[in-house]
Amino acid sequence: MLPLHAQAGSKTATGFAKMNTQPHWDDYAYFAAVARSGGIARAAESCGVSTATLSRRMRAFEARLGRRLFLHGTSGYTLTAEGRALWEKTRKMEAAAADVSRWSKKTKGSVPVRISAGTWTALHISERLSDIWTPDDIWLPEFIHCELPMDIARREIDIGIRNRRPEQPWLAGQRVGTTEFAIYGASESVTGWIGPSFDAAATRSAQWVESNYGAQIVTRSNLPIFSYQMARAGVGRVVLPLPVGDGAPGLMRLSEPIEELRMERWLVSHHEGRFEPPVRAALTALAAFFTSAPATLEETAPVA
Repeated sequence: MLPLHAQAGSKTATGFAKMNTQPHWDDYAYFAAVARSGGIARAAESCGVSTATLSRRMRAFEARLGRRLFLHGTSGYTLTAEGRALWEKTRKMEAAAADVSRWSKKTKGSVPVRISAGTWTALHISERLSDIWTPDDIWLPEFIHCELPMDIARREIDIGIRNRRPEQPWLAGQRVGTTEFAIYGASESVTGWIGPSFDAAATRSAQWVESNYGAQIVTRSNLPIFSYQMARAGVGRVVLPLPVGDGAPGLMRLSEPIEELRMERWLVSHHEGRFEPPVRAALTALAAFFTSAPATLEETAPVA
């Protein structure tokens, strides 16, 4: 009989060495981050680790489970059938962990309320947080930056700032304004465009640029803030929400508002969770802020 250390590396049908050591709890959290973002780079940033560390952890994670979870290629980390099955299970684990976290903090002062927002809304709120919240409030804002919709039903977040009315019966929505977009550049002489990279969120503005000016794209980025900075440097043109572009140093508006990109803004929450006092207080504060302030952007990729 082989010694125990030799038995631990037996091969499975997937080609992985089946390991007796069970994955750590944080391995599941790392896996969920990669599955949610579809790639290592953004997942590593959200987890606070290097891409090399996260890539190594995911390879070891697959080896410990003895299952192929990802298809590695130019499209990023695509989930296999087994990966999708585990993703469903880890989402339940995250929801349970969030519930435990809320429970543990109930007697510790303000209760955290998780709010997801896209790039421009997150920036707008963070610059004006004192208009929305004070340390004496019963809720503590916990902003989650994400260009893709997060799952409110499983309590990945408590409030989502989105660009359309929720359709699911377990969600409640409150319309709090609209947003318009236009073309911006450092000057009229700038004719090239800054487009989305292959791993960028498929927002409506990104798709509009690709469809209308794809042949004139001179560089690409997967983060809107990078495109914004390159536009200010004169690299190319971009599409921005009016409140961002009109007040941006070094940029001028080069078009009228683009009618087909005009969108609504909604505060979305769980239909039962919205009655929890901290969530209700956060919804009230955010609604007052958005209905009294100039329009800002919340642009998320379409739900599949």
